[in-house]
Amino acid sequence: MLSGEPYTLLNVTQSLREGKVTALQLTQACLARIKDPKGQGSVAFTRVFEEQALADAKASDVRRAQADCLSEIDGVPISIKDLFDIAGLPTTAGSVVLSDAKPAAADALVVKRLREAGAVILGTTNMTEFAYSGLGLNPHYGTPLSPWDRQTGHIAGGSSSGAAVSVADAMAIAAVGTDTGGSVRIPAAFCGLVGYKPTARRIDMSGALPLSAYLDSIGPIARTVADCAWLACVMAAEPVSVPAPIGLDGLRLGVPNQLVLDGMDDVVSSTFAVTCDLLEQSGVQIVSLDLPELLEIATMNAAGGFTAAEAWAWHQDLLNSRQSEYDPRVAVRIRRGQSLDTPYIAKLEQQRRDWIARVQAKLHSVDALLMPTVPIVPPALGPLQDNDELYAQTNLLVLRNPTVINFLDGCAISLPCHHRGQPPVGMMLAGLSGQDDKVLAIALACEAIMSNQD
Repeated sequence: MLSGEPYTLLNVTQSLREGKVTALQLTQACLARIKDPKGQGSVAFTRVFEEQALADAKASDVRRAQADCLSEIDGVPISIKDLFDIAGLPTTAGSVVLSDAKPAAADALVVKRLREAGAVILGTTNMTEFAYSGLGLNPHYGTPLSPWDRQTGHIAGGSSSGAAVSVADAMAIAAVGTDTGGSVRIPAAFCGLVGYKPTARRIDMSGALPLSAYLDSIGPIARTVADCAWLACVMAAEPVSVPAPIGLDGLRLGVPNQLVLDGMDDVVSSTFAVTCDLLEQSGVQIVSLDLPELLEIATMNAAGGFTAAEAWAWHQDLLNSRQSEYDPRVAVRIRRGQSLDTPYIAKLEQQRRDWIARVQAKLHSVDALLMPTVPIVPPALGPLQDNDELYAQTNLLVLRNPTVINFLDGCAISLPCHHRGQPPVGMMLAGLSGQDDKVLAIALACEAIMSNQD
């Protein structure tokens, strides 16, 4: 795409500034990859806005020639998850049940901000139906695959499956997803990318089809930490800035003793251990952190939690009249919310507030949390398609670690920590609500260290 250069957001924008590539050339290259019958475009995207994208790219090149760019990302091709409103189209959220819904009157706010910055919106990306799974399987539009071992066929993770694959396969320079319990970080980890879940309130959710207002976040998937930091600023309507990497010497990263290291496969276990050793050699103090509070999450959410309660409230009428059109595995999860009434939600709110306060008190002893993003490498698609019990167990395992941070109302980022050519493994750094800049600064420093091990 750029004469062999890595196509990070920062490199692409530099190439645009220097005239090494045009927005039209970038967009044409992305569209060619999407249309490649040997590639993943047909399952990674639910819609492709080819005509509009080419027109937007040409307009960007005109602005650049006139020194009138809208922003640094003017002309950069971006993909958008299928649950964001696009003016004039129904918002389908990876489902077919909404294909005849009323078209959106306006773009989602985050899409509007990207357009105002000059980004070229390529299309909407595939996802788990209604974002209700961390695995990314979709019986309606097909299931995108991780770039690792395509011949065997391993899942890309979800729910933002198509978003991650669009970046991994150079069909987009960066992608916008959502994260309710790991839906940005899981596919990033499974595809060897960086996925950032900001503090929920940082990026306005207006115009995004909700799963849980208590837990939903909008976040980017890209190739580097700096790319994610930069794109998040645009989506949050903040001045674009990337924090300076923090000094690692004496930095304290807490690895919880409870929950997050359970059930690791051999690859993740060994890779995470090597990563911790590498960070310690760089001056980081890896601290074992006693957090039995993490074990309380499953109990508090045993009946279905905020997600089931809110999903049922949103889908009740539609599900009762058109359930046959839903993914059966998603419909079953939504129906768990039938008995979860307002008093249930109020009680869970109070439990969560108390839990957050207790966890916050313990996290002040460390600079950030450190854990595997997902305790397993991407599982094969075939067995998950054929076995409901395996699907349910794997989904819970994959969501487990990322969900901790959503319930904490914190921020987190997953970055790859495996050696080149090895199965993808994500390392997650996380902090409390509002600690985004600190977590990103730590991630930038860790990324620099880990990139030297390839």
